[in-house]
Amino acid sequence: MKAVIVKQPGGAEQLNIVDYEKPVCKDGELLIKVKAAAVNRTDIVNRQSSSGYLKNPILGIEVAGIVENTGPNINIPIGTRVMGLVNGGGYAEYAVMPAERAMIIPENLSFEEAAAIPEVFLTAYQTLFWLGQLSKDETVLIHAGGSGVGTAAIQLAKQLGQAKVITTAGTTEKLDICASLGADICVNYKEKNFDEEVLNITKNQGVELILDFIGASYWSRNLSSIKIDGRWVLIGVLGGTKIENMNLMDLMLKRVQLTGTLLTPRSDVYKRDLTTEFFSKTVELFKNNKLRPIIDSVFSFEQIQQAHEHMESNKNIGKIILKVQ
Repeated sequence: MKAVIVKQPGGAEQLNIVDYEKPVCKDGELLIKVKAAAVNRTDIVNRQSSSGYLKNPILGIEVAGIVENTGPNINIPIGTRVMGLVNGGGYAEYAVMPAERAMIIPENLSFEEAAAIPEVFLTAYQTLFWLGQLSKDETVLIHAGGSGVGTAAIQLAKQLGQAKVITTAGTTEKLDICASLGADICVNYKEKNFDEEVLNITKNQGVELILDFIGASYWSRNLSSIKIDGRWVLIGVLGGTKIENMNLMDLMLKRVQLTGTLLTPRSDVYKRDLTTEFFSKTVELFKNNKLRPIIDSVFSFEQIQQAHEHMESNKNIGKIILKVQ
């Protein structure tokens, strides 16, 4: 089969399509004929560093495709259309997936749309509800609203959380998409100080929850934006990892709950439980188009280098998809 591996840690030019042995599913696994996969920040990290999260030499953590074979005692029929997270190996013509993570693709979704769901919607669900404990009528500040996770989080916060959503992005086009997905207030961080906007909107109270993809460069403004006893979930570090002259008393005085998380390194059991709960609460919303995956662009399998470069340019709105077959 054809698969994408990294020749050596580095830039997108290190991505190489090779002939690779077709995987074999074991107990509790499905063999998926991959129709589409998605590009994620995790893939960039694993491409750039030999100390990435995954042991599988083939990149890719989420796929959509058709069940071609199963391990023993699996009740998902061969031929079923499924989507879900894999432990690496997604950038290939075939991949194995733990059967307990497989989500049956609603009939109204294409393979490309299905591949745009697992990682970002599971991450958004985890951060909003499992870690962020978002409740009805609370206000959540979602940074990077035009990103894959951002577009998913806006929808979930409105459809499941009945929350008020403030989001940030750097272009009018991205902000328009955020508004169309249900964001109540959209702030262009290049034109306005988002913390000042948040305090004006909340009458100087701040927000109950922050979903932070940025990290260090937003530290002080996030502290200004969060309410006393607020929850702050750190998902990414696009703005750096080191904070100069940080005063921990600032967190203590506001009694802030700061949580850092990554989904990919989580255990199989955690991902199984998250997938099961998420899909049970959202499948009908996907079927009724009340939740929808947002796709920025679809690249062919042979355009994998361009797909990574496109993500690294930070211009995408929603997901970047690889059409594998």
